[in-house]
Amino acid sequence: MFPETPLSDTPAITIYTTAICPYCVAAKNFLKSKGQAWTEVRVDLDADERNRMVASTGRTSVPQIFIGATHVGGYDDMMALHRAGKLQPLLDGGAA
Repeated sequence: MFPETPLSDTPAITIYTTAICPYCVAAKNFLKSKGQAWTEVRVDLDADERNRMVASTGRTSVPQIFIGATHVGGYDDMMALHRAGKLQPLLDGGAA
């Protein structure tokens, strides 16, 4: 048997969204332009997921974006990190 090797060292991205959220669409489009993939969690379809999102972020608005275990915040927060040059290191698996 061969040991398992991870496909990537980059952290997983999770985005909490709703169906009719323009900032959610903008966040996903931006991440797509950066060549990133993500897991989308629709909080409008699952009250338990919404409760988990609020418990872990203290926020009720969407999107809420996590890169690995790091809570980035919403779209504006992610773009502020990008403008400050701190988003790409986070996407690459480093610290912001």
